[in-house]
Amino acid sequence: MLGTLTLLLSCQLAGELTARLLHLPVPGPVLGMVLLFVGLLVRGGVPEPLQETAGGILRHLSLLFVPAGVGVMAHLNRLEEEALPIAAALLGSTLIGVALTAWVMSVLSRRGPDAEAGNEKSSVGRDAP
Repeated sequence: MLGTLTLLLSCQLAGELTARLLHLPVPGPVLGMVLLFVGLLVRGGVPEPLQETAGGILRHLSLLFVPAGVGVMAHLNRLEEEALPIAAALLGSTLIGVALTAWVMSVLSRRGPDAEAGNEKSSVGRDAP
């Protein structure tokens, strides 16, 4: 287990160093995951010890949310003071996300199999003949 944790942290460190040295706008841990993924592709699979260690980390993933909860409680006064802008940002971003998703769905549904055959009507939501 210690060896696989070392491997995971080494990939994260390599990603962090790469991001900082090359001034990339990508977080180091993301680059570390890409490096780990490439290494696993080259190897041809995930070794059993790595699967066990990753499974153990995932089983206890909820513990990683404790610091975020503590941070919220520590800054509760500030959150209360800025509740209106926070609520507006949450509501606005949700509405934009829903509207954008609906727009993308409508565009993609027009490009369905019937559109390729020259028929502009979509087959989405209709029963098959």
